[in-house]
Amino acid sequence: MRALLLSGLGPSYTNSTYLDGSLFADGPRDEHVSAVLSRAGRRDFDLFQLQYEHRGLMCPLLQSRRVGPEDSTEPHLTTFTVRSILESNGYDYQLVNLEEVWSGAAGMPAGDFDVALLSTTYVWNEPMLAHAVGWIEQHAPGVPVILGGQYTNLKYMRALALHDRVLGVIRGDAEEALPAVLDALRSGRSLDSVPNLVWRDGDQIRINRYSYIDIDAFPSPRFAGAQAIVPYESMRGCPFDCRFCSYPLASPKWRYKSAEKIRDDWTRYMEENDATLISAMDSTFTVPPTRLRRLMEILPETGVLWEGFSRANVIESAEWVDALWRSHCHQLTIGFESMSDRVLRLMSKRVTTKQNKRAHDALRGGDLRYAVSFMVGYPGETPEDFAETSDFLATEFEGRFNLQTFSIKDETMPVWEDREELGIVADDPTDADASWSHVGMTSEEAGALQWATLDRVRRTNDRAVCSQWRRRYQYWPLMPHLHRTTNLAVEKCLERLAMAPRDYPDIERAAQEIRVQLDRLNGFGITVAAGSAAGLDPDGGRDA
Repeated sequence: MRALLLSGLGPSYTNSTYLDGSLFADGPRDEHVSAVLSRAGRRDFDLFQLQYEHRGLMCPLLQSRRVGPEDSTEPHLTTFTVRSILESNGYDYQLVNLEEVWSGAAGMPAGDFDVALLSTTYVWNEPMLAHAVGWIEQHAPGVPVILGGQYTNLKYMRALALHDRVLGVIRGDAEEALPAVLDALRSGRSLDSVPNLVWRDGDQIRINRYSYIDIDAFPSPRFAGAQAIVPYESMRGCPFDCRFCSYPLASPKWRYKSAEKIRDDWTRYMEENDATLISAMDSTFTVPPTRLRRLMEILPETGVLWEGFSRANVIESAEWVDALWRSHCHQLTIGFESMSDRVLRLMSKRVTTKQNKRAHDALRGGDLRYAVSFMVGYPGETPEDFAETSDFLATEFEGRFNLQTFSIKDETMPVWEDREELGIVADDPTDADASWSHVGMTSEEAGALQWATLDRVRRTNDRAVCSQWRRRYQYWPLMPHLHRTTNLAVEKCLERLAMAPRDYPDIERAAQEIRVQLDRLNGFGITVAAGSAAGLDPDGGRDA
């Protein structure tokens, strides 16, 4: 039994055109960017030429997205988990990265396959599912397809109805179901005893019994070899009911591992796999509070560096942040979403702006790295509501932040239950990029507010860095040996340098900004690598 596994991230980030016209942009440079660099005396300058000295070695400031000092792929929890299931049960498989399927770069592994396994965790609409299933049909004709993951946890009947090639869908936990499916297919037995499987039995669709594994008792994923960063899942389901998230619907029963199991797993990854960071991928790692308190008692002795997602109301004080730091927490990612109490209530976020501000004030004074996400355009939000978020970002916020427009991905989002009250209308409820409107604003207005706020915060707040560009580069801090606030200052200089061609239509003004920011970076010990001087124009390029 040989399996073809398709798993990976979605095709792209939404709102990704914001960086166009800057040095962060992908693809060939436009004429304005080239003219600005020439006038700045850096005709052939590239951001990857920036470097600094550390312990006698010259280190690149920027590297293409990866997980750390060693060459390895960025951690992806779903792929990691499914591969562990296959390997621990002795199944031969070949992996195809879904990101390459979306881009058209995926190649078909050599040899024959008995089954194709498709993860839908990062599939969010029917066209994406059709594209992935179509790729399998083209490259592995006649091979039965088994689906699993977030999207088909909710849309299993529709997936079977639309795609004849799909033999079955595993809902929920796959640790026992997937090996049972493969064993049955290998031996030619019926699939009727496989837990959590919805399957095609001739003209009939059969729904097998549903069961949950005990994730605290069940062995966590294992793998062979070194891996700098290990993705980790400490719970399934979610105790919250945010109306913009359908995740709890796909796994209704909230279950979580004990603090002791987490400690033992993390220590094992450090010892067996040379892990330098555990990335807890749960939607909210810092609940329940009793477990978090226990973790802060037992993790300091392990020395395991970790990061995770949190809710703002968990961050109670500076002392709480210090305790997280002593437990070797490397970074927290927190969804503030809005600084309007009215909008937070509409979201059923179950936090307040006061709690958001308390968390922000506690974090900005400490060593712990953090990133905060915000949203514009949630149904019912007005431009006046969003002004509270925009003003907070521009005048008070310190740290790295992300601002995205609200996106209607599919009709399973709980917010759809409010469509009459909030006047929600979408051109295509299954398309994350489709236009929408509600009683507060349109998607076009939300996009304009997003860009205006990003511009305002970048240009006026010296302590806030936009995460949109940061995703393109290495996972670790730019200068890992330096304090969080120093890295933030370096990122701010880099942000203003790279965005200068976009911010200033006047070539001389943009060139001057680039020269200023290069001088400021030099103050942090950051220089331009030798060889870039070949692109230096006479007299600093001012007469070019």
